[in-house]
Amino acid sequence: MKHIYLNLKRFDVPANLGGVNRIADIREWGSYIVKETQETLKQYNKEDVEFAMFFPEIHLFSAAGAKTEGSPVQIGCQGVFRNDVQPGGNFGAFTTGRPAAAMKAAGCEAVIIGHCEERNNLNGILAEAGCKDTKAVNRILNQEVKCAVSQGMKVLYCIGEKSEELEQWQEVLGEQLEIGLQDVDKSMVTIAYEPVWSIGPGKTPADKEYITKIARFVKEKTDGMDIVYGGGLKQDNAAMLASIPEIDGGLIALTRFQGEIGYYPEEYLEIISLYMNK
Repeated sequence: MKHIYLNLKRFDVPANLGGVNRIADIREWGSYIVKETQETLKQYNKEDVEFAMFFPEIHLFSAAGAKTEGSPVQIGCQGVFRNDVQPGGNFGAFTTGRPAAAMKAAGCEAVIIGHCEERNNLNGILAEAGCKDTKAVNRILNQEVKCAVSQGMKVLYCIGEKSEELEQWQEVLGEQLEIGLQDVDKSMVTIAYEPVWSIGPGKTPADKEYITKIARFVKEKTDGMDIVYGGGLKQDNAAMLASIPEIDGGLIALTRFQGEIGYYPEEYLEIISLYMNK
């Protein structure tokens, strides 16, 4: 089965306030995205591909409420807290945290954990505290993954190496996999590979040979877990990624990188069509 994920980050911020949202009022943004895509996505066989969209929290109810009967869209959130509520224990006193139980109750079927932006944030916090333990972030993410899985949520777990880690990529990725997935039901997890060193303006994208090498490494280390390309599935690399047998899908974010950059539903559907060769 293929997996197509959509990370909507904070693309809901209106353009007049410095964001990239030109498609809908922020109060209707979540429902608009589901409504504009789900009918076209129904053309794909559910046995062949699954679709999950990771929304900012304020859009979860409107996005879930926009789903029609037979909608293939799985509603996902962009993280869970490393602790969860416990019957007879903590009832949810996690100010700013996102208990997995709350996300499940809000209609979330999936969650993205360990994205390079989350890893950077955690690394920054630990650095401020003087922590030099490189494994600490992976231990925290492992706690998040366990909380999500315990609530029956599917997890997209992101891994990736930075430019200064290229020579040690096997050690870096191996540690992220080993610690991040320790004691986890791996049937609930898909891996997303983000070549952090190649993402962003002016950087050279990872090529087919390199992506294939990483995908084979991940499958060997995880006994064949599904892996998607998290460096950005887009129009200009969809065909190339689809030609790699070891890659099981992709993670879409921005769909337009020039002019009025941003996420546009019709372009999202075009990327999927290119990847699935429809």
